[in-house]
Amino acid sequence: MNPAYLRPIADHLWQSTLFAGVAGLLTLALRNDRARARYWLWVTASCKFLVPFSVLVALGSDVQWRTAPQIMQSGLSIAVKAVSEPFAAPTISVPLSSPSPAARPSLPELLSVIWICGFAGIAFSWWVRWRRILETVGNAAEVRLSLPVPVRSSPNLLEPGIFGIWRPILLLPEGIFQRLPPAQLQAVINHELCHFRYRDNLVAAIHMFVETVFWFHPLLWWIGKRMVEERERACDAEVLRLGADPQVYAEGILSVCRPYVESPLVCVSGVSGANLRKRIAVILNNHVASELSFAKKAALTVAALAALVLPITLGMMSAPAIRAQSAPSGDSAGVLRAKFEVASIKPCRDGDFTPGRKGGGPGGRQLSPATLHLDCSTVMDLIKGAYVLFANGHVNPRSRVPVEGGPAWINSVRYQIDAKANGARGQGMMRGPMLQTLLEDRFRLKIHRETREVPAYALIVAKGGIKLHPFQPGSCIPRDFTVLEQFPPQPFPELPQGQKYCGMGSTEKGPIVTLEATAMSIDNFIKYSLPGFDRPLFNKTGIPGLFDFHLEFSPDEPTDAGATPADVAGPSIFTALDRQLGLKLEPAKGLGDFLVIDQVQKPSAN
Repeated sequence: MNPAYLRPIADHLWQSTLFAGVAGLLTLALRNDRARARYWLWVTASCKFLVPFSVLVALGSDVQWRTAPQIMQSGLSIAVKAVSEPFAAPTISVPLSSPSPAARPSLPELLSVIWICGFAGIAFSWWVRWRRILETVGNAAEVRLSLPVPVRSSPNLLEPGIFGIWRPILLLPEGIFQRLPPAQLQAVINHELCHFRYRDNLVAAIHMFVETVFWFHPLLWWIGKRMVEERERACDAEVLRLGADPQVYAEGILSVCRPYVESPLVCVSGVSGANLRKRIAVILNNHVASELSFAKKAALTVAALAALVLPITLGMMSAPAIRAQSAPSGDSAGVLRAKFEVASIKPCRDGDFTPGRKGGGPGGRQLSPATLHLDCSTVMDLIKGAYVLFANGHVNPRSRVPVEGGPAWINSVRYQIDAKANGARGQGMMRGPMLQTLLEDRFRLKIHRETREVPAYALIVAKGGIKLHPFQPGSCIPRDFTVLEQFPPQPFPELPQGQKYCGMGSTEKGPIVTLEATAMSIDNFIKYSLPGFDRPLFNKTGIPGLFDFHLEFSPDEPTDAGATPADVAGPSIFTALDRQLGLKLEPAKGLGDFLVIDQVQKPSAN
């Protein structure tokens, strides 16, 4: 299974693995060139695990690229997104997970415990080794040499190495001055000074952190070995470049490795790392690697720019996020960027708005397919209407996407909007996508969509089985509820004489509400008949077909699936659904959409 909250992590690991694979191919292409170039390729592959592409995508999505919706439909952007985010959930789906029993941990919780245990174990192992090196440094004696780094001599059996990141020192084993001839000693010291100049300890420490965080990924441990191998070869090449005799240098390395053990920590750069047999063979061969050619430098530059530019471009292709996600079918580009020919925005005075009157209504004017009149609406009402109620160009009265953020004045200051479109657009289009453009242009509105896990209700089949009565065709004509999603809502088409629509409605008798509906699907019954709940409601019964519904309940009981007060005039809607229809509302977790206001300003005078 692939829970929604694990998908970003899975996408990041896939992207970083793919990036490391490309880096590996580049190192093969540079196998005859300088080892330092291959080393930095592996370093880049390691650091990529710390930089999710989603950060660069978000950076690109902030760029106001007005042609983004058209480009977003290109096959290139779809292919890039499919490759970079293979585990991403489709934006049209709303996954819902029912709660598991308390005694049974969920998959994310189990994986979190495993990760914490692995992280703690590896971090403790690094700490123990670090303390051992720190103790060695504390017991080391100072040695006076004309070197750009402090030198100390240790009685412990350690190979020569650079210790420390910000204030490094050169650790030499006690007695090395007597064991190695001056030429061999100078070559070994030059090797360590190469690590000092290139800050190899800092890079190794960064990779240690990456290995500790992503300890479960075997590729990172393999990359670590490749980094050490190329790092040592790069320093070997530098020592030979400074004029050391290959035979003398090779003998110096072997003399060091005989009596001394290897450094216990990868962020302490020693002289005996990597495969000694291969290193000695390369040193004795004295092959001087060539500088990178112009073509190879250009190829590396293009690869680096591609790694940086592609995710930013993908983010630009997806911007603005709200327009891309709310695009209706058809000519989405024309719909999303459709503008009013003229628009007047005037602030309302205190006397212009009467409490109890619905702002944004037609105000007694006849609705026109080419003109829009919104009467003394708050900016929050305008945003909810444009991005929620009419987001797709037609009314969606059951949409419940919360809008968050923004200054306090957007809930109090009211504006009257009169706008004219170039041709008949329809009220739904003008109140939705065209009003979005107006808000972004005149109010400088910036808004984005977030998906979070929220409490929800899952409608499932009750334990005793379903008790619905299937609709028997012939007695009435089922209604086509799509006409209710137009603006203004259209009446159901007239039927030929002798035919009638199937009934639906509600009645109240004292504290009891009765819902009647004939020839309705479970989805439409939830959408058009059931009262609103304090959380999203999803149909998880999986039962198709049309049914006749009869439901009696008391609306006075708290809307809580677990509430069972003693003095109740009738069953709650939770109990009524279970006993009368064989359906059950079960608390669950689902992914809910939220609109977050990033920026909004008061419009300038017309």
